[in-house]
Amino acid sequence: MTDKEKGYVVFTKEMKATHTILVPNMLPMHFKLIGKVMEQQGYKVELLETSGPQIAEAGLKYVHNDTCYPAILVIGQFIDALQSGKYDPDHVALILFQTGGGCRASNYIHLLRKALEKAGLAHVPVISLSMMGLEKHPGFQVNLPTLQKMMYGVLYGDLLMSLVNQCKPYELERGAAQALADRWTERLAREMTGGVRYRQVKANYRRILDDFAAISVQKTEKVMVGVVGEIFVKYSPLGNNNLEQFLVDEGAEVVIPGLLDFCLYCVYNNILDNKLYGMQKGKQLLYRAACKFLLNKERDMIAAMEGHGRFTPPTLFTHTIELVQGTISMGVKMGEGWLLTAEMLELADKGVSNIVCTQPFGCLPNHICGKGMMKPIKAKNPDINIVAIDYDAGATRVNQENRLKLMLANAKQKASQRPAAPRPVVQEPEPRETGVRAIPRAV
Repeated sequence: MTDKEKGYVVFTKEMKATHTILVPNMLPMHFKLIGKVMEQQGYKVELLETSGPQIAEAGLKYVHNDTCYPAILVIGQFIDALQSGKYDPDHVALILFQTGGGCRASNYIHLLRKALEKAGLAHVPVISLSMMGLEKHPGFQVNLPTLQKMMYGVLYGDLLMSLVNQCKPYELERGAAQALADRWTERLAREMTGGVRYRQVKANYRRILDDFAAISVQKTEKVMVGVVGEIFVKYSPLGNNNLEQFLVDEGAEVVIPGLLDFCLYCVYNNILDNKLYGMQKGKQLLYRAACKFLLNKERDMIAAMEGHGRFTPPTLFTHTIELVQGTISMGVKMGEGWLLTAEMLELADKGVSNIVCTQPFGCLPNHICGKGMMKPIKAKNPDINIVAIDYDAGATRVNQENRLKLMLANAKQKASQRPAAPRPVVQEPEPRETGVRAIPRAV
């Protein structure tokens, strides 16, 4: 079938050898590892790490300003890269991740193609990476072993993100936790280019935990702040004006549910479709097997963290499901849907009573499942402190940060009314050989 018949430019088998695939940056550690898995399959991949006001300006030039803010940023980052002179537009392809749902990840691809056409770049292929098979590209195929390795990248990324957030507010050497995470990301990325087996992944969990436990920290009293919301502005420093670092600088410890929960949410929703609506009957065995696979991998990571004893593990997805029962219907699944409500309840269950709900301005699913669910969540958790922050090209960073400072001030006032905490102690690591210097080859 020709490009004209399909309605989009196809990424052909020949392009695999000649084209560089540009990947938008949402989670740097996760996406760098996933990119290395793609390189192992013979693709040339580059993660875009550009930032600055020119990204939004490029997006606004080619996309209507009423469009969802993450779309403006993702499209702006692509077009900014193509117009930078760094890449040959005749030998570049773009990739977008699609969930198959009715929100951001499934519809931006059409907006991106329209923007490329306006910019005189309509010939640039846009690849859809979707487990729903929304589009077909002969030159881009993801088989089951490749998908499994990508999932290892998600697991590694979630672990590193959690450990950085648990160490960064207390580190004696500023930047030590992030520097260690960057070194591990580089080494894991190199490992991903070869064969990797799951027993090696679990062995790496232990080495990573040991290395982060070796960081010298001073455990002082910090305000715990959870971050939830639309997936792009929740995770991307470009989308949320570097929210995590701002909170750390203001004296908070940040807690963010991992990307694996969103993957499980997408799979579990297909199981729910059959239960609630009688849909997807023919694929139920596949979805149930995928859900079981992901849950087992999450259990292993939680067990590794619990066994180590130094760090707080994430919440098992099945418990998150239990927490949301009776609060919002599981049939509410546009965008982040019921998961957004569930993650706020999950944070409250872990004792994180201060929550930032990040949402693109005008994002209906997030306004309903985030801001709209605050009242019933507060009814269940009277001490919870939730602030909804809108992110948009027209929103000012000063206003966002002032609202965050007000939330933190309220949190610190409540904390001051509690009994005094013990004197802070410095935790010095025992001298030892770190696991980062040499990671054994996969067997």
